[in-house]
Amino acid sequence: MTIHKEGTASIVISIFSLFIFNLLIQPFVKPYPSLVIFFWIVSFLLVLIVIQFFRLPSRTVNPDDNIVLSPADGTVVVIEEVEETEYYNDKRIQVSIFMSPLNVHCNWSPISGVTKYVKYHPGKFLLAWNPKSSTDNERTTFVFENSKASVLVRQIAGFLARRICYYPEQDDKIEQGDQIGFIKFGSRVDLLLPLNANINVSLNQKVTGQQTTIATFS
Repeated sequence: MTIHKEGTASIVISIFSLFIFNLLIQPFVKPYPSLVIFFWIVSFLLVLIVIQFFRLPSRTVNPDDNIVLSPADGTVVVIEEVEETEYYNDKRIQVSIFMSPLNVHCNWSPISGVTKYVKYHPGKFLLAWNPKSSTDNERTTFVFENSKASVLVRQIAGFLARRICYYPEQDDKIEQGDQIGFIKFGSRVDLLLPLNANINVSLNQKVTGQQTTIATFS
């Protein structure tokens, strides 16, 4: 377990801000030693919460072109057939994964292949489980393709998320399980899969990025 590079600035700012806060309130709480201890303990716990949000687990991936791995840690909140209008302009199976603030927020490529499409969309910050968040919220769309399939991955900012980080560029080669981005503070990831994909997960199932098989191909 390590700390993700996207968390460095946030962690440093949190520590500095809370340290300054505690120094500023010292004249008011100094006569009450128990309050001094209370505020330092709360500050320490807040720093730990920020650190845990940016944790990056070490996981082993054995690439397999016959499966689609989960691109995120979280809970499956949508499994349905939809009309995909940004890239394919045809019907796809959508599997959406909601990431709470307690989940790991790194995102990974679900398949190996080539990055055929990357586009960042500025937008709103609706609640991540709102159906309109897929089309109205700030988001980044990727399309990864290999000899077996073409898969669209969409990072979606949520009500708390205010920054989407993404790494692959168009035409980049990608390995299954490679990091593709990070979403700060609550979010959602949509997977758009071919209709011939065999879905291996169910609604409300907890999934683990790089580990849980979302779908297979015959």
